[in-house]
Amino acid sequence: MPTLSLEINNQFNALARPEAAARALFEALQASGAFPITEGELSIAFVSDAEIAQVHADFMDDPTPTDVITFPADEAMDSAGEIIVSVDHARTRAAELGEPFSRELSLYLVHGWLHLAGYDDRNESDRAAMRSAEQKALSILDSAEHKIEFQLKA
Repeated sequence: MPTLSLEINNQFNALARPEAAARALFEALQASGAFPITEGELSIAFVSDAEIAQVHADFMDDPTPTDVITFPADEAMDSAGEIIVSVDHARTRAAELGEPFSRELSLYLVHGWLHLAGYDDRNESDRAAMRSAEQKALSILDSAEHKIEFQLKA
């Protein structure tokens, strides 16, 4: 199994200690072998809508907030990639859908991982493959040995 290290940066004050849940999520995905990614350091950042909108503007010329942004691996820098997720977006969208916050945030992390594994969602057929892979990955997480639970501070 490839070596993967995690660098987790929680910049969203209302997110309660996400490190253990994020580690369990990525370890379960990696251990499954279903969606292999490049070895190296995987950087994860939990941010606000304002922060992700700034990244979106700086790197993609789109100043709007989004759910997740993924930067690809760079083997020369021993990087497995970077996943930036908006906790604000997950909280809002979970409420709109009547889904648990933790499930929505997990979906964003899964989505980022799948981009690193080579999935894309730019056209209809790619989106269908991505949605199918997301469901498979969420099923892997549902059957993981340790429950994966992200929580907001009260």
